[in-house]
Amino acid sequence: MNGSIGFVEVIGLVAAIEVADAMTKAARVSVKTITTDAAGGVTVICEGDLGAVGAAVDAGKAAGSRLGECVATNVIPRPDDSLEVLVNDKIGSIFAEEKAAAAAAKVAANAKRPATKATKK
Repeated sequence: MNGSIGFVEVIGLVAAIEVADAMTKAARVSVKTITTDAAGGVTVICEGDLGAVGAAVDAGKAAGSRLGECVATNVIPRPDDSLEVLVNDKIGSIFAEEKAAAAAAKVAANAKRPATKATKK
């Protein structure tokens, strides 16, 4: 993992999207992922150099506070390589439950269809 990583946790998806937008507009960072927890918290995780991540987290905190509750923020300068697995494990996780539910619904719909019989001509 290069550089630093920053976290902004807010309540609600709309606030998290606003946080991500503010972070990327305020500094040269990339948003790694937006992840949810069971309690309704949504965390935006960004990556970049230390100064940029610090500025992005500050901007994200301000944006999140305007739209709701900013629960926590953190910047980790030069994170240990072992943390990369933890962060990468969260990539795309905001959509994981939706994808699983859609796949389950598709399987259930296919199971309800009557089997078609092959006909001889």
